[in-house]
Amino acid sequence: MAITVAFSICAYAQLTLPRESQRQEISQTVGDTKISIVYHRPNVKGRKIFGGLEPFGKVWRTGANEATVFEISNDVTIGGQKLPKGKYSLHTIPNEAEWTLIFNKTWNQWGSFEHEAKEDALRITAKPVETDFRETMSIGIDNVTGNTAQVVIRWDKLAVPFTVDVGDISGRLLTDARRRMSTEPVQMASYVLNQKLTANYEEALGWLDGSIKLRETYGNLQTKARLLAEMGRTSEAVATGEKAIQIGKAATPAVNTANFEKILAEWKAKK
Repeated sequence: MAITVAFSICAYAQLTLPRESQRQEISQTVGDTKISIVYHRPNVKGRKIFGGLEPFGKVWRTGANEATVFEISNDVTIGGQKLPKGKYSLHTIPNEAEWTLIFNKTWNQWGSFEHEAKEDALRITAKPVETDFRETMSIGIDNVTGNTAQVVIRWDKLAVPFTVDVGDISGRLLTDARRRMSTEPVQMASYVLNQKLTANYEEALGWLDGSIKLRETYGNLQTKARLLAEMGRTSEAVATGEKAIQIGKAATPAVNTANFEKILAEWKAKK
């Protein structure tokens, strides 16, 4: 029995063998944005690399094994062009005077063998520069500032840098703060209403008025209308509810207001 159990465990265990080109994962936070890169690191081993092992003018996986993965948590600008937040495979086309850097939407592919140009999200150019010899290929993130970082591909005697600009951090933070100030009061007011915490109705009404002052939405107006109706202020509830429906129908995409319209009809019948 013991032999059978041991065999079963071995049969189902996943065997992990070391790879000649080792995996590395790096990440860097720049402002409110995380940059992550996963790649495998080949060695020179006495070979001619660029213009030899990696021919000029050919798409290269920028590493070994699986394609190099480049991920950003916010929209960024690279080489003056925008790259939306997300996960990409990073390919390059080496040339003597200039490299092409390719960010491809298919991030989980083996090398560059199935790279399709139609899936490229962004292509930029970068200048290679001579540097100290490096046996093992590396990708580093250097020169980090408040809103930029320099990504550098290094191998053999070449370095290829490019800058990632994370943009208007303050603008994003303010937009997020406004969104939270607009939506979170609605959630709290809905909780007070649904739990019938009558002692807090006036307070909840104040939260909703603050949200509405920032931006009128179907959500905050509809919640305010329901709260007013619960407080017995039916005329105000009807007026606010009608405005909520108007804004909901004009939204993109339009809000389905059918159920709330039935409730509004019932309020009108009470007037």
